[in-house]
Amino acid sequence: MKEKEGKRKEFARSKVFEELPQEKRDELTRTAEHRVVAPHTIIFRQGDPGDKFYFIRSGKVRMFRQVSDGFETDLFVLGAGESFGQMPLLTGEARPANAEAMEETHLLVLSKEQFERVLKDFPDISLILMKQMSRWLMRANRVIEKQALQQRRAPRMAWFHFVLIIGVSVVLALVFNRSNPNGIPLFPKFPDKKAIPEISAVQAMEEMKNGDALIVDAGPEGFYQKKHIQGAISVPLSLFDILYGVTFGGEEKAKRVIVYGGTISKPYDWELANKLVLLGRKDVKVLEGGTAAWEKAGYPVERWEEKK
Repeated sequence: MKEKEGKRKEFARSKVFEELPQEKRDELTRTAEHRVVAPHTIIFRQGDPGDKFYFIRSGKVRMFRQVSDGFETDLFVLGAGESFGQMPLLTGEARPANAEAMEETHLLVLSKEQFERVLKDFPDISLILMKQMSRWLMRANRVIEKQALQQRRAPRMAWFHFVLIIGVSVVLALVFNRSNPNGIPLFPKFPDKKAIPEISAVQAMEEMKNGDALIVDAGPEGFYQKKHIQGAISVPLSLFDILYGVTFGGEEKAKRVIVYGGTISKPYDWELANKLVLLGRKDVKVLEGGTAAWEKAGYPVERWEEKK
């Protein structure tokens, strides 16, 4: 009885399951597997099929990646009340990282069937998981980039070496383009802004209130953390291919997508909107004036640090 009550309380305090009705939490309490994992035990490995969802009752779990030369990259550490293992269940892909218990860890485990049943009955949980995954992916991406720079920092080149490399590249590209009818563009093409309509802040707010639109921040993680539109989902352009299936699947397919997040030197919003159009999304718009126009209209923005 005490064990059952303990599970119920733990599910209730989980950010993922706290919105579930009491009867659904009771059902999960009865059916979830309770697993005790010894310290330094691998729970699953990178590349394994994803067939379970894990909730941490107590203990700590280290998520890390391993490359072919045996080098390990620590991504993040999860503790009591947090969950993991949902990405393969949502995307159908293999496990993207390893999970290891750092100390004796008590887990509640849901099977793939249980997890999918919960999502079907309560689709709002998908949005919670999606935001959680987005934060993890951005944290992991930052760690990987930092370690890659530290370990593989290229030696400084003299300016004439740099000019020589650029010159040779241009010559090779020109030769290739003359012999290949398809060719390779020497300079990147920016998306055609005329092909994607804009939407005003007032119209965007109205559609968000009605639940008809999904607003997406396409800028880098640092920009999103500094300031973003309240309720916006972070989908950095650099992580678009990873996050597309999770962010724009399910019920979100029927919603209009409103994208913002450009700078003077980089039109993240237009590029991401263009990618969506090329993938077949017909109802895509770019927020006219971006965050500045949104704030000028008196609409709320938030900072990630304030939410922690």
